[in-house]
Amino acid sequence: MENNYTYKDAFDELQEIVSDIESGDVAVDELTEKINRATLLLGICKAKLTASEEEVEKLLKKLEKEDSKNQESE
Repeated sequence: MENNYTYKDAFDELQEIVSDIESGDVAVDELTEKINRATLLLGICKAKLTASEEEVEKLLKKLEKEDSKNQESE
């Protein structure tokens, strides 16, 4: 999956697709395309959120280690 989207871009496009589908004005052939596109966008959003969560966890662990070192040296 090519991931040149920001989370916001993917999420905004996903919201547009949901609005189009909810309006009921989507032809069956177009509906399949929109669902496929939405699936791709959901994957992008999930990957971005997972990567952000992992980065936050790394930073928190780093801070905890630094805090432990500081407390030991006092």
